[in-house]
Parts: sequence; C-alpha cells; structure tokens
Amino acid sequence: MYNLDEIGQKAKAAEASIRTLGCGVKNQALEAVASELIDRSAEILAANVMDIEHARNSGMKEGLVDRLLLTEDRIRAMAEGLTQIAGLDDPIGEVLSMKQRPNGLLIGKKRVPLGVIGIIYESRPNVTADAFGLCFKTGNVVILKGGSDAINSNKAIVKVIRQALEATGLAADAIQLIEDTNRETAAGFMRMNQYIDVLIPRGGAGLIKAVVENSNIPVIETGTGNCHIFVDETADFGMALDIIYNAKTQRIGVCNACESLVIHEKIADRFMPLLAAKLAEKNVEIRGDKKAMAAEPSVTEATEEDWGMEYLDYIISAKTVSGIDEAISHINRYNTKHSEAIITSDYANSQRFLNEIDAAAVYVNASTRFTDGFEFGFGAEIGISTQKLHARGPMGLEALTTTKFIIYGNGQIRK
Repeated sequence: MYNLDEIGQKAKAAEASIRTLGCGVKNQALEAVASELIDRSAEILAANVMDIEHARNSGMKEGLVDRLLLTEDRIRAMAEGLTQIAGLDDPIGEVLSMKQRPNGLLIGKKRVPLGVIGIIYESRPNVTADAFGLCFKTGNVVILKGGSDAINSNKAIVKVIRQALEATGLAADAIQLIEDTNRETAAGFMRMNQYIDVLIPRGGAGLIKAVVENSNIPVIETGTGNCHIFVDETADFGMALDIIYNAKTQRIGVCNACESLVIHEKIADRFMPLLAAKLAEKNVEIRGDKKAMAAEPSVTEATEEDWGMEYLDYIISAKTVSGIDEAISHINRYNTKHSEAIITSDYANSQRFLNEIDAAAVYVNASTRFTDGFEFGFGAEIGISTQKLHARGPMGLEALTTTKFIIYGNGQIRK
C-alpha cells in the first residue's frame, strides 16, 4: 500500500514554515522555479514524449492528447505564469476590516492560508506548475495526484520544482506528487482529512463526481464546460463567425471551448451557411435541430444528448430559438455553469443575458476562451470553480485563502 500517511505528515511539517514566509522570499522562490523550468525544459519534454506516445498508442482522442502535450512554448508559458504570480500582490496578511465595539475591543478580519491543499487532476501537466505557484504564493502546501496519462511529465516537473526550492533553502515538501496511479491510492487520498484542508478536483465529469461523492475532505468543484454562444438577431455576422471559430477551434480539449451554439431563428437561413463554411476550415461537424438543418444541408441531426455534451472534439451543436427568452431558458437548462456568451447589438438583450444566465463567467461579444486565470490577470489558476460557495470562476490567489478574526483589547473581560 502506498504510504499516504508519510506524505500527509511531510505536508503538515512543511506547512509550519511555508505559511509564515514573507512575500519577498516567496517571490524569489517563484522566480527561481520559473527559471529552472526553462533551463531544464529538455528534461521535461523528454518525459512528456513518453506520455504522448503512450496516449496515442492507447487510442486517446487528439483533443485530449493536446491537453497532455508540452512544447517549448507551453513550458515558457508555465514559467511566465509563475513569474506573473510573483508580481501579484500577496493577499496573505491583508486586513479586510477593523471595527471598534462599544467596549473598546477592535475586531478585524485578516486573510490567512488554507493550509494543505490536495489537487486531483487529469492530463494537463501545466496544472502541476500552476497549482504549485498559486498555493505557494498564498502560503499553502500542495499535494498533487495527477492521472496516469501524465505521470512522467508530472514527475519531471515536480522534480524540478522541489530541487529549485531546496536550492533556495526552502522546504521541498511544499509540493509533493503522489506517484502511484491506482484507484485504491486515489480513494485513500480523498480520505486524508487529518492532513488536507481542501480538496480540488480538475478534470472530467466522472472525476469530479467521484471526488464529491467519496471525499471526506471539503471539496471545491471545478466543473466541465458545455459552453454556449447565443447569436442574437442583431449580431454582427463577421464578429459572430470570428468569435465562434476562435471559441470552438483554437484548442478543442479545454473546458472553456464553445461546445454549443444557440441561433436566433430569424437569422438562421442567412447565418448557418456562413457558419458552416467558416467551421469547415477545421472540419467541424455541426449537429443541429430541424431549422438549422433546413438552413444548411451539411448540418447533421442532433439528439437530446447533444444539447448537454462537452465534446472536446471538432463537433458543435446548433439550436435555433425564437428569441432571448428561449435562448436563456435553453442555456440555463443544459449548461454546466461555466462560461456563456451572447453576440448582439441589442443593449437590453445583452443586459438580460448578463443578469439571467446562471454561470461563473458571462460574456457579451467576446470568446468564452478568455475564462482563464492568466487571461483574467491572476497569473495562473488552480481551476475554474462552477460552484457557488467560497469561490466561483477562475480561482486565483484570493480563492486559496481563508480568514481569521483578530481582536485587540486593553484588558476587557466579559460580564
């Protein structure tokens, strides 16, 4: 049996020193890790090649292989994310409020680290560096459990990070990777509530469901992405086509990619042929309802399942609606509370969409691909929370903190 207790004990021991580090020390360490990732990129890429070869030999879809793939540019982006985190204000120690009570007590609230954070994730080895950077900057220790498909990449990245921390005189156990990939170890990780304060799953619906149902640790859910774009009757067609093309095809294996279109029926006959021609550049299959099929012969018939599907592939659904009311109703029924967009020139409809769509991020005339910690200026993200407690949307530094009350007195006693 893999020794999870030893990992938990090491994490708790490291926490005592990591949570009290000053901002300058943390920033220097993050810069050192960023530099080391670039300097040792060949080592990381060699490990990633093994994962990619295994993935393709196992028949993994190319959209998922893309999630797994590392390149020189992607490693530089990982390093840049750490550098950007170093440049952000440190939320730890921030006093959020301070009020004086009638008895003279000064009662305030201060930001503090969560403690030990556990993260279970699939593919995407860049999560390894992002998770470390955000947790470390906020004085947290992190225990990572990646998927078997990225195990070699994750081991290489964690090795580089730990050695960089040691070189700066800090506890390498600020980050640990559970290298055993069997289900029994994963189940045990979800029950480490004596060591771990918060557990965050990042991956598909199956992983998130398993963690929520089996963990005895508080969970922050990061959801899947059935993201919609509603093309209203007043939409600028050129803008709509560019946004849809970007949101669907820039990277197909990500949770903020557009998977579903909602088209106003009054423009379907004119818009659908233009859309089909644009998406044909990337061989995207469109699955639509009868009105969408009538407007464009290349559209295949959609099933009920298509409306709620996260394809992670060159496939998109297209539903025609009578107007803003039906669009909002359809999206709120089938979405995953992630990211939704409207393309419109109607101000009233844009405001209704913003107010009535239930999602973590809602856009007017922009691509859903911007739902990302880096794009939002957080430096990186620990995940995109689709729940409503504690954190929602891209989770940056503040989402990895909690608060405690601080009270100043001068001898007060309660009567």
